Amino acid sequence: MSKKVHLEDLKGKLIVSCQASVGDALYGSETMCKMAIAARDGGASGIRANSPEDVALICSKVDLPVIGLWKRHYPDSEVYITPTYADVESMAQAGAQIVALDATLRPRPNGETLEEIVKKIRQNYSCLLMADVSTLEEGIHAYKLGFDIVSTTLSGYTPYSVQSEDPDIALVGELTKRIPIPVFAEGRIQTLEQVERLLENGAFSVVIGSTITRPHVITKRFVDKMDQMKAEIKRLENELAK
Repeated sequence: MSKKVHLEDLKGKLIVSCQASVGDALYGSETMCKMAIAARDGGASGIRANSPEDVALICSKVDLPVIGLWKRHYPDSEVYITPTYADVESMAQAGAQIVALDATLRPRPNGETLEEIVKKIRQNYSCLLMADVSTLEEGIHAYKLGFDIVSTTLSGYTPYSVQSEDPDIALVGELTKRIPIPVFAEGRIQTLEQVERLLENGAFSVVIGSTITRPHVITKRFVDKMDQMKAEIKRLENELAK
């Protein structure tokens, strides 16, 4: 069901990231495809998915734009989101209308450069390219290289970027002021209020993953909060008993 992406169709809309790690109860392409269908049924306007297998199956079943990435680890680089040209090519061949890749300034595997990857993809494929960045500098650099979209995916996931439990709303605002291409907000988005603030600060679209599609993460958040409350009640009881 792959179709051409018109970015304006994603403006102000929700994209749901349907990913599971090896060892997760929901790991597997069939399950992620069902998760994508559920997201579509809930009104999502796009899907973000990991691996050629997941992307190919989702594209065949879900009539929504799919952002494809491939998390792969190489011994000579910290870059793991679609790190090499071959990885980007695999996602394009799987049917992803948009391919997301790490666009940080860190060294890539095999000595490849981001500029080389973008140039080769443009020569051979028609997919759009999304730059997953962690800082303003990286976003501007990605725009100059010719990316179609910049996303704040990696803010907080590089040692030199802002470390926070909340989404990087400031980075979204800075990017939208400095580059003329769509800026997608992604990373640690947990509440409707955060979504509202991200849109107010210029986010073109909002991408949410764990808060929607990872039940064990959602469950743990509630359990941890309840445990904190129990501990606080116990502390107060002990104080009163003195």
